[in-house]
Amino acid sequence: MPQISQKGQMMPESPIRKLVPFADAAKARGIKVYHLNIGQPDIETPEIALNAVRNFSGNVVEYSHSAGILSYRKKLCSYYETVGINITPDDIIVGTGASEAILFAMQSTMDEGDEIIIPEPFYANYNGFAINSGIKVVPIPSFIEDGFALPPIAEFEKAITNKTKAILLCNPNNPTGYLYSREELEVVKEIVLKHDLFLISDEVYREFVYDGHEHFSVMNLDGLENHVILIDSVSKRYSACGFRIGAMISRNKEVMSTAMKFAQARLSPPTFGQIAAEAAIDTAESYFVKVMDEYLQRRNIVYQKINAIEGAFCPNPKGAFYAVARLPIDNSDKFCRWMLEEFEFEGATVMMAPATGFYATKGRGMDEVRISYVLNVNDLSKSMDVLKEALKVYPGRK
Repeated sequence: MPQISQKGQMMPESPIRKLVPFADAAKARGIKVYHLNIGQPDIETPEIALNAVRNFSGNVVEYSHSAGILSYRKKLCSYYETVGINITPDDIIVGTGASEAILFAMQSTMDEGDEIIIPEPFYANYNGFAINSGIKVVPIPSFIEDGFALPPIAEFEKAITNKTKAILLCNPNNPTGYLYSREELEVVKEIVLKHDLFLISDEVYREFVYDGHEHFSVMNLDGLENHVILIDSVSKRYSACGFRIGAMISRNKEVMSTAMKFAQARLSPPTFGQIAAEAAIDTAESYFVKVMDEYLQRRNIVYQKINAIEGAFCPNPKGAFYAVARLPIDNSDKFCRWMLEEFEFEGATVMMAPATGFYATKGRGMDEVRISYVLNVNDLSKSMDVLKEALKVYPGRK
């Protein structure tokens, strides 16, 4: 029998999706499953975006330019101006989601065996993208006790070798909800300049910032014009994950011309997704005010209710719509599966993502779970009550 590839064997399972069969089985038994495992918002997609697709008048759905439809890229520039980022359409390559944009960034800047430094815990698919690109993730630890703040500069310095080519940050962070401050990003800037590295910044949750804090983009760090690659997406901003539209953005002309070759090889991003995303830029400000108010209420429910559980701890997320919580459990993979296979309270259970899948360091995250607070306030509150009851009877409680 022919053998599958080494790369295929190395690809990790998604900690977010691997428990789906157990959730499906629970539903088949008549159990209501509260889905806190995946960042799929329940907020309605703006009508203006949906209407742009409904009103498409063309007779042929053509390939777009490999960098994306020019009118969309021009309009994206106007969006970025509103958040203090000045770029041109030539600085943008539209991707099939942020996922493809990250792949383009990695493959344009790193060779087989090169290393990329990422503070952990980090978005689990970064591991998969790195394996796909033949590069090595070098994790540096952040800790729940200080809310997963940026690790000290000494930790970055210890991790840098002659193979290090880039640092990757997610800000606000998935999975922790931590928001890196301008001061922390200035520290990263010094490391990047000292070692002549690329800085890849995943900023897809830019709009989701709480408690009066402000998001600061690495695109606005002076002196890093040839170092910074911005990753963005419409999936969360407009609750439009299925559009599959993201972007790779950089002022480095050599990086962009290289990425363009990868973009040409896959032909073009989805036409209808771009049409919808272009229209979404005109979404009324009132939409975002309502959405932010809703997420703030959800954040507060998760933060308050988890910290009211004996033996549990959850830092207060400053951004995004995720939280990593420490629970009094022996093994988060076992616990999350047990919740779906063996536990129900008043006909319901909760699906979460084991935090082990967000760490590259073996053994970390064993007593942590990631919670996506993407359910309405009522369901989210009930899900926290179900979790509290589960922890009272879980056989592996610590």
